[in-house]
Amino acid sequence: MFEEQKHITNKTKLFHNTPLGHGDSVYFIGIGGIGMSALARYFHSKNIIVSGYDKTETILTKQLQQEGIKVHYEDNIELIDKHASVIVYTPAIPAEHKELNYYRENGYEVVKRSDVLQWITEASFNVCVAGTHGKTTVTSMVAHILRDTGYGCNAFLGGIAANYNTNFWSSENNTVVVEADEYDRSFLKLSPDVAIITAMDADHLDIYGTAEEVENAFIQFAGKVKADGLLIKKHGLHRTDELANKNQLSYSSFTGVGADVHVTTTSVINGSYHFGVKSKDWLLNDVVLHMGGLHNIENCIAAITVAKYLGIEDDKIKAAVASFKGVRRRFEYALKNDKHVVIDDYAHHPEELKALLSGVRSLYGEQKITMVFQPHLFSRTKDLADGFAASLDMADEIILLPIYPARELPIAGVTSELILNKMKASNKQVLGKEAMLDFIRGTKPELIVMAGAGDIDVLVNKVKSIVE
Repeated sequence: MFEEQKHITNKTKLFHNTPLGHGDSVYFIGIGGIGMSALARYFHSKNIIVSGYDKTETILTKQLQQEGIKVHYEDNIELIDKHASVIVYTPAIPAEHKELNYYRENGYEVVKRSDVLQWITEASFNVCVAGTHGKTTVTSMVAHILRDTGYGCNAFLGGIAANYNTNFWSSENNTVVVEADEYDRSFLKLSPDVAIITAMDADHLDIYGTAEEVENAFIQFAGKVKADGLLIKKHGLHRTDELANKNQLSYSSFTGVGADVHVTTTSVINGSYHFGVKSKDWLLNDVVLHMGGLHNIENCIAAITVAKYLGIEDDKIKAAVASFKGVRRRFEYALKNDKHVVIDDYAHHPEELKALLSGVRSLYGEQKITMVFQPHLFSRTKDLADGFAASLDMADEIILLPIYPARELPIAGVTSELILNKMKASNKQVLGKEAMLDFIRGTKPELIVMAGAGDIDVLVNKVKSIVE
């Protein structure tokens, strides 16, 4: 044990149910991640000393530094906080990381992000939003409604809420709204009072192995809802009867399908959705959502169901929905004028792409869609190539970028061409980043949709500047 380390040997000095008190410090390895940065901001707001490492500087890490959090970008044990009480790391960090191994080898308390969320949520009223897609938008909608109506909540989001330009905020109300991540089974450490399940599609098969195991994890998550709590689930989920809870509601954006909560009417007026929401106990008319994508009506219904369950007044709910500006990179308009539209989205799963393109069609009809997609992870591309091909075929012109590897090493035979060769569309190609930009310069498409969870977002402004 190095003498400069201040080790916490027990949890008797609990601070918001963590082994931290005023004057203590926490160090994040991978602090620039969307979930990690929310936790960093949480501790910083509680006067805990926060610092951390990330591989590269981003807009988000710059914001953390501006807020008073020290961040460095070199894997160097000379730059770490050797007095840290707790070390939080992301599973995306490689096993050979010097800083992580230093902390592990010298007796520090080293935990995952999910462990910290477990500490925080053990003593609060928790709304936990899970699902293989849709969870970031629903979490942000719920948190925004609670904040905008004055109900109040502590929010831990998996995206940047456009209304507030942050992924975290705090409140004196001991209610937590948190995105429940299924990766690495992290969500099984949470204690939901209200749980939402938006989808249970096959994903993260590098962790789970099979689609059945993914579903099993969600069934376990549903079983963690407190005895007097509420489970809110999308209508029609596979194995829905196994999502056991004595208090549960299903939701849908369609009428006549048997969902407990559903729309009454839906229309598009000046690019916004107008609809009503009905359950057996209540009716909410004249809801207006200014966020694109038909799937976001369904996401909004889930959020409204939470608000009604919490007893928030109808007028306040509708005002909050109408003021919701969306989530960065979730059907976000990077450009929208009389000549050109550029939509940026985080979609990285076939079902997400299907929902994204369906939403674009609902607003723009038969107008030509030029789709630029960056596959994320070799394993996901390999496992879901057929689904990606089918969803991308919904566009009129498709440009595939090379696979973004993230935490993975290449897999033999797995490239973007694997998807391309399975597509039925004729107007398709794989291009590198610069070649894609050259193509946009030469063709100036009127409606461009850009999607992916890698670094495609850094290309969005370049595309915007070309066509605007």
